[in-house]
Amino acid sequence: MSRKVMVVSHLTRTSSREAANRVRAEFAKHAVEVVDQATTTDVEIIVVLGGDGTILSAVERGHNLDVPVIGINTGHVGFLAEAEPEGVEEVVARIVARDYFVEERMTLSADVTCPGGKRYEGWALNEAALEKTLKGSMVDVTIGVDGRAMSSFGCDSLVLATPTGSTAYAFSGGGPVVWPDVEAMLLVPIAAHALFTRPLVVGPSSVLEIEVTQSSASGAELWFDGRRRVPAPQGAHITVRRGERPARLARLNDTPFSGRLVAKFHLPVHGWRSAK
Repeated sequence: MSRKVMVVSHLTRTSSREAANRVRAEFAKHAVEVVDQATTTDVEIIVVLGGDGTILSAVERGHNLDVPVIGINTGHVGFLAEAEPEGVEEVVARIVARDYFVEERMTLSADVTCPGGKRYEGWALNEAALEKTLKGSMVDVTIGVDGRAMSSFGCDSLVLATPTGSTAYAFSGGGPVVWPDVEAMLLVPIAAHALFTRPLVVGPSSVLEIEVTQSSASGAELWFDGRRRVPAPQGAHITVRRGERPARLARLNDTPFSGRLVAKFHLPVHGWRSAK
């Protein structure tokens, strides 16, 4: 039976297209078929060339097909990527040899119930972000955890993140860095006007709730991984919980998460005992 892999690259970045061509050429040497589209689970793995945005797009496809994704960074930070462009040959060789492992990452799911009863739902690997729709104003929200109200305030945005997403939008908004193997959800207010607006970290069985108040000056939209959005107008009620299915990321190395943080954020570690 022939083996198939799917290759996805950034649509306009030249470096991504060039790296994708190298990937295709390497797979051809090993008689592995490369496809650009997939509708069934006959695809073994998705190889994606790009930054975190492109990788998240590929993760969406992989999630639908229940297929793991491996990223080669041709973007900026590439926190979700497993390799850099100079490692293309090794990535292909390891896939051909089936010398990789699959890491499951927690996802979150959200349901939005609008006034009148219309409902929307979605899922995210990184975060669901509640964004105001009216510039120059704030969106007023009431937040709750496990059926109990916690606080009300106005804000520019509200980020609900997984541990994977803790180093993305949530981190930029002052949230904590959470290790991927910690099963938790984060709630991080952005530019909130209230005394109690610290980030919250709750367990995987908790349920986060947000109400966009009827008195809010602005309605909102709920964005999933910055790619998909649903309306959340005044009066909308949002429920966020742990997703039923994890996302699957293929890994070549078991480097500790701390090592990835140091490498991607160029953290200063001079004087650490390992340097002796």
